[in-house]
Amino acid sequence: MTPPRKLHIKSYGCQMNVYDAQRMVDTLAPEGFVETADPAEADLVILNTCHIREKASEKVFSELGRLRVIKEEAARTGREMKIAVAGCVAQAEGAEITRRASTVDVVVGPQSYHNLPKLLAKARDGAPAIETEFPIEDKFSALPAPKPAAIRARGVSAFVTVQEGCDKFCTFCVVPYTRGMEVSRPVADIVADAKRLAENGVRELTLIGQNVNAYHGDDENGRTSSLGRLLHRLAMLPGIARLRYSTSHPRDVDDSLIEAHRDIPAVMPFVHLPVQSGSDRILAAMNRKHTAADYIRTIERFRKVRPEIAFSSDFIVGFPGESEQDFADTLALVTQIGYAGAYSFKYSPRPGTPAADMQETDTALAVPAAVMDERLAQLQALIDAQQASFNRAAIGRTVEVLFERAAREPGQIVGRTAYLQPAHVMASPDIIGKVLPVTIDSLERYSLKGRLASEETAVASLRSTQRESETFA
Repeated sequence: MTPPRKLHIKSYGCQMNVYDAQRMVDTLAPEGFVETADPAEADLVILNTCHIREKASEKVFSELGRLRVIKEEAARTGREMKIAVAGCVAQAEGAEITRRASTVDVVVGPQSYHNLPKLLAKARDGAPAIETEFPIEDKFSALPAPKPAAIRARGVSAFVTVQEGCDKFCTFCVVPYTRGMEVSRPVADIVADAKRLAENGVRELTLIGQNVNAYHGDDENGRTSSLGRLLHRLAMLPGIARLRYSTSHPRDVDDSLIEAHRDIPAVMPFVHLPVQSGSDRILAAMNRKHTAADYIRTIERFRKVRPEIAFSSDFIVGFPGESEQDFADTLALVTQIGYAGAYSFKYSPRPGTPAADMQETDTALAVPAAVMDERLAQLQALIDAQQASFNRAAIGRTVEVLFERAAREPGQIVGRTAYLQPAHVMASPDIIGKVLPVTIDSLERYSLKGRLASEETAVASLRSTQRESETFA
């Protein structure tokens, strides 16, 4: 019997990369690969890269330098090790990667992961193994079905890609150039994936896409479905207790999505809705296609139908030309909305994007690094204070928690609230995969600690959850 080959994947960046890493594992499983956490024992190492953060390429080449040493050591012991670079850096850099790092055997863009076995065969034969085209439809049609064991190993929550690419062309963003234009999967394919996941123990689905609420896939009748209608369809599946989606664009929040939050209990009251800036002048320079007032009105539409809804967001400070007043407008917007959490970053130019060209053409637009540091610290302090206040508000309340796994502390089980807050209780592992009421007693950094509510309350809650599932079945 041939021993399994070891596969190590290191992923950087977004949820899409996490999902893509899982798909690469599924694609390579029939080739005899099993995962390992140790790159030193791997027969194949894949760097699944992201081009969003600053100096992404340099970080990849630095990692490749470390892997070269491991690969050479493997060769000295008579073991062949292959190295692949995947993801957005692979898409952007292409053959430049193998030119600069001869230790790399395969370069594969995000749309071609299903061709990994063929590319590895090419590499074994000594042929160039580079594929960075945009055959997105082929990728979607070729997505392998994960095996039941793999699904169960990943736990009670799972990502499902429904859309890929972006047509917005924000001036700071490389996604349209590395992931291509917007393409949506057919409804039937998504439902088939969701059924398979539910049948193997998944209770929570997160629908993902670079611009997920631009979803426009065809249903079984050939009609175009919106994200809101897709959520209605998935809520009918037995076993699925929670539905989420990420990442959204404010311009694509339509009535059907608002109605899904109003009408479907399984759709969680927590939305990641990036705004990037509170300044209309900067939003226009970013080509965001919305104003701060537009964004606030969108938030109000959600809150009108789901008062308990909470939001997270993304912010960029120091965008070329950002003034003190522009930054003050951002602080004012954050103060007005009140977030449960947010991600904030200093602007860094991406080669080939309009914002990078803008700053290169007029260096006076560049915000000094020290100013960016100061603004970022100020913004993060405000966001952290809002998040801490939001988390403290849970103390003394009883909230629904989907339990996911054993925690580090013996006897402790951890799950997540509707707002993705980690919640820890002392309980039997039998509760994993269940949604149960938890009375929150305390807050430790970002984690809630509590106890299971009374058995009578738990039974009533479970019956209520079952009734909700039957309503949509």
